[in-house]
Amino acid sequence: MGAINGEFYINRLNQLNNEVWFDGEKVEGLLSEHPAFKGLIKTKASLYDLQHNPKIKDEMTFISPKSGEPLGLSFLQPKTKNDLLKRRKMIEHWARHTYGVLGRSPDYLNSVLMSFASSVKILEGQENCFPENIQAFFELVRENDLSLTHTFITPQVNRSQSYFERTNEPISAKVIEENEQGLVIKGARLLATQGGLTDEVLVFGAGKAVFAEDEAFAFAIPSNTKGVKFICRDTFVGGDSPFDHPLSSRFEEIDSLIVFDNVLVPWERVFFYNNFEIAGKFLMESSFHHFAKYQVTIRQIVKTEFILGIAELLVDTIKVREYQHIQEKLSEIIVGLETMKALLEKSENNAVLDDWGYLRPAIFPLKIAGNIFSKLYPRYIEIIQLIGASGMITLPTEKAFHSDIRADLDQYLQGATKTAEERVKIFRLAWDLTMSSFGTRQMQYERFFFGDSIRAASELYFTYPKKEYVEVVIDFLKQKENL
Repeated sequence: MGAINGEFYINRLNQLNNEVWFDGEKVEGLLSEHPAFKGLIKTKASLYDLQHNPKIKDEMTFISPKSGEPLGLSFLQPKTKNDLLKRRKMIEHWARHTYGVLGRSPDYLNSVLMSFASSVKILEGQENCFPENIQAFFELVRENDLSLTHTFITPQVNRSQSYFERTNEPISAKVIEENEQGLVIKGARLLATQGGLTDEVLVFGAGKAVFAEDEAFAFAIPSNTKGVKFICRDTFVGGDSPFDHPLSSRFEEIDSLIVFDNVLVPWERVFFYNNFEIAGKFLMESSFHHFAKYQVTIRQIVKTEFILGIAELLVDTIKVREYQHIQEKLSEIIVGLETMKALLEKSENNAVLDDWGYLRPAIFPLKIAGNIFSKLYPRYIEIIQLIGASGMITLPTEKAFHSDIRADLDQYLQGATKTAEERVKIFRLAWDLTMSSFGTRQMQYERFFFGDSIRAASELYFTYPKKEYVEVVIDFLKQKENL
């Protein structure tokens, strides 16, 4: 089949008949027409269409080693720096098409699955591990351009370090039975972004210390598997109007709780189970973090460019460029942008071949980019709020500009360089990014993209190679003693 287009994606999704619950009701009818999902689905369809745009098709696809068909480049397993840069270009195309706002564009999990397939040898010869299943699933997804959601996190019941679940009925998804057909899973997982709106679900035991072997598993199943239920949070779509809700109407990614009600996972879809050591080892020693962080860093750079553009447009619209505090605030965004770009380039320049012949971008620049951005993004949001000030609040709707009060709006809401309608449109974009329910979810999302920033900082501290710098100091002290 190869790389699909948008129409194919929508038709295939509608035919799955996934069990999706929204606002206490089971969703009936076509998912692509539901008010909470249609904007996102249309946006994702436009991404798949880019794979067939004759102007950039060669930058979006590569030829399948199996079928000879064009495949999405996010599935390419890089062996050279040129391969890595091809992946970067493709990711940039999708990120720029969505202005870096769509956090779970398909290339994210495509990259994750590619990294798993490139590291399957970690599982060879290990108890209850099936590396051949990961490889087979990767090829299935790659050749058919299947869409994925994933869930790594257990329900947030009790976050104390000593908590160990002892309920009669599972809360966190667990293996409750093992039979000839496969594993039976019962319980729940979160936070499945776009849950119910993809072909497949990727499930990994991660996100906290795994205290029980029955939680130490990894598998993938179709989203319409019997017993799988997606319970969606409330929507942050403000409305259909791209004037009133320019971002949420197109990029709102619903998040969901996944409930597994005695779900049978066939053996051919099990990657590993009942193996505490592998559950921790595989994510750490595979190229998962390298390629997940690489994709995310590229997207976040594009998003920062978008934020800089919005900030500068606000400055120009109300003519506040002369103030030094405004210049300082815009410079903060510029410094952050160029720092992220430099870290990305360093990760590419310092990329190394792993034990299996695949080129991994250097991990420490990417870890640092992740640590930085989780703190920079809330500051970017604050900067836009401070520039816009009260103008972020007095925002009429598109409909108001087609009513009897149009003359009042034109007179009193005009900008220094823009008409009232143009000014309000710009400020509504800034509001949707920073102050709407959609915008606040975006901030929380970027803040915790790779987990708690404190834990991420601790992990960076413990893994960063510091010994050589300590030895320099020790050598210096010895020299002083010999003077």
